[in-house]
Amino acid sequence: MIHASVLPSDFVIEPDLEARFEALLEVCRRNLPAPDEEMLRRAFRLAYWAHREMTRASGEPYVTHPLEVARVYVEETPFDDVSVAAALLHDVIEDTDVTLGFLRESFGDTLAMLVDGLTKIRSVAPSREVGQAENVRKLMLSMASDIRVILVKFADRLHNMRTISALSEPKQKKIAAETLELFAPLAHRFGLARVKSELEDRSLAILDPEAYGEIEAGLKASQAEREAYLARFVEPLKATLDAAGFAYKVSGRSKTITSIYRKMEGKHKGLEDIHDVLAVRVVLADPYAEIPEGTDGKRAAAIREAREKEECWRAYSVVSSLYKPLPDRLHDYLAVPKGNGYQSLHTTVIGLDGRRVEVQIRTQRMHEVAERGVAAHWKYKEGPARSNAGVEQYLDWVRELLESPRPEGATEFVRDFRLNLYTSEIYCFTPKGRVITLPTGATPVDFAFMVHTEVGFHCLGAKVNGRIVPLSHRLTSGDQVEIITSKKQTPNPDWTKFVVTHKAQSRIRSWANEKRRKTIETGRELWEKRAKKADLNADEQELRKIAARLRFTSPQDMFYEIGAGLHDAAELIALLKNPKPSEAEPTPSSLQDQFASFLSAPQGTDGPALMIEGETHAGITTEYAPCCTPIPGDDIFGYVSKTGVIKIHRTTCRNALDLLMNHSDRTVSVAWSRHKDVSFAATLRLMGEDRVGIVSDITTVISKNLKTNIRSITVDSDDGVFEGRIALFVADLEHLRRVMERLRRVEGIHGVYRLEEGGPGSE
Repeated sequence: MIHASVLPSDFVIEPDLEARFEALLEVCRRNLPAPDEEMLRRAFRLAYWAHREMTRASGEPYVTHPLEVARVYVEETPFDDVSVAAALLHDVIEDTDVTLGFLRESFGDTLAMLVDGLTKIRSVAPSREVGQAENVRKLMLSMASDIRVILVKFADRLHNMRTISALSEPKQKKIAAETLELFAPLAHRFGLARVKSELEDRSLAILDPEAYGEIEAGLKASQAEREAYLARFVEPLKATLDAAGFAYKVSGRSKTITSIYRKMEGKHKGLEDIHDVLAVRVVLADPYAEIPEGTDGKRAAAIREAREKEECWRAYSVVSSLYKPLPDRLHDYLAVPKGNGYQSLHTTVIGLDGRRVEVQIRTQRMHEVAERGVAAHWKYKEGPARSNAGVEQYLDWVRELLESPRPEGATEFVRDFRLNLYTSEIYCFTPKGRVITLPTGATPVDFAFMVHTEVGFHCLGAKVNGRIVPLSHRLTSGDQVEIITSKKQTPNPDWTKFVVTHKAQSRIRSWANEKRRKTIETGRELWEKRAKKADLNADEQELRKIAARLRFTSPQDMFYEIGAGLHDAAELIALLKNPKPSEAEPTPSSLQDQFASFLSAPQGTDGPALMIEGETHAGITTEYAPCCTPIPGDDIFGYVSKTGVIKIHRTTCRNALDLLMNHSDRTVSVAWSRHKDVSFAATLRLMGEDRVGIVSDITTVISKNLKTNIRSITVDSDDGVFEGRIALFVADLEHLRRVMERLRRVEGIHGVYRLEEGGPGSE
């Protein structure tokens, strides 16, 4: 171990490193009031000597890292010179033989405490496991004791992200995920806008390089045009502000890559469809000159705040007189600052050429708070206790958590910690503690796709906080979500009605397109098999003619309907070979003639099960579509096939949208009438907790208690969760609902759903 008495005093520092330290001192002179340069020089010499034989993954001398951490710290969060020295020495206890006692002896208690706190929180992985949760508690305790600990940690993390390319890809992804899930939102919580934005962008570049590269390239391609546009936008604004006597600075910029990425995800749009990427910032001079000297501190603060707000609203009137503001896009963070102390007026206006531009209006003090957060608050406080008073609002939530421990233990503590961090989005957790960031309104299906595309594809159900919920359930921050998967499960196109993330939407659509392609392939195979038997040979050109004769828009549409079970290939080929009037496709007029002949058909208890076009009849052939298995009570419609058979579909059938939109001339109104003594087959999916005797309980409820016949039953069990499928015969929808409701009461069953497969049966 190193002690003060054995530290050499005659070693020589390499010239380039000495020059980098002198550059650091220059930054300290600009950003700190009277820094103790002698103390900083001693801290640098100790860091250089302690790390003298160490190199970074990039091959650079290790001491370049603490040098850069100190520089980032003093540029972004310049609190005081002691914390700069702590940044220079933040790794010496962990990585070298330097002792905490030596630091205390050489630099005093404060610096030793800061370095000790940084050592304890060196690795804080976002996990709900108890061991890692205790690390998060250590981070919180360190923050509560001295906020400078976390500020130096931000600088450390930011420099590590800037130099992360030297690490292996798995390490990069681990560090980037931890940064995005914990340190970036924590930086936001402390008001460090620039730190937060850079941490987010660098993390996104690693975690989703394709999306990052696409946005970056798009912004670079349009950079010259954006700069020219902003110059045209700002020119009249400056002239009007000058005329009104404002002292100000105006700057234009594009929004960060991460913010654009989130807009694309939230709105399910591409970069070309995101129009509000331009922002203009108006920073007004602080209007403090008229405050009488010697005014009481609280009174002076109240006067300052009132004048700042008045100045911002005056500037807003200038902006709104030039460009039309959008009323629903005005955000007043002056009256109600954000939780991190951020104050500003935000408005979105219709600028030149009809483009949207966000305008932010704030004073210089507000701007420094927005950029440097807690450090700027410290700067603007007065009196000897300013460091404590300046950070109080940032630490209240930390102390509240620390002072209210819960009996559930450390993992509950971490959950509360995160709930206090994340506000604009929601943050949910996998059972193993991985944080999944989602937009407000997200569902378990969104969560599943964010975990992995395959998890989304095979998402069967979900448990939220231990309770099975519908897949359309809206998640909230802090939820622990467990996705139940099945190899038999495939995406349901109806999911697009409630998912909110771009990833889920695009993956479901891609799957649907791929399914259509495979259905077309299946239909082609069925067609070719039947055509070969019928000695019907046709090339692609002839197939187009055949499809047209059968009134399909293309061969692909014909193959799709064959593959989807809407048409039988043999029947279509028979219709081609023998197009007699009686077998030809019914025209709308001849169909009406057929309906007219059915009007006199008797109706009674033994009458037909269906009413077509409002009337009952017995002479037309109907079939129940196997793709959706309608039963009495379902909303249904009829589709006149090429062979004249009316196929009955549920209005919620996966094929319904295509048939109703693209073949409306061949759809007819169908309703249920009194039906014969016929039972209809329906299929149910059951989910729940596996236990001994559950299958016996299920069959007893159905066959004995409800007097319902079971056609088949299959049950699969995996890791204590079972999935069952039961085909049974029911009289109508009300009968099926009674069965489903009774099954939900069976112990261990958490979900009962109707499937679109089966068909009418006769008993």
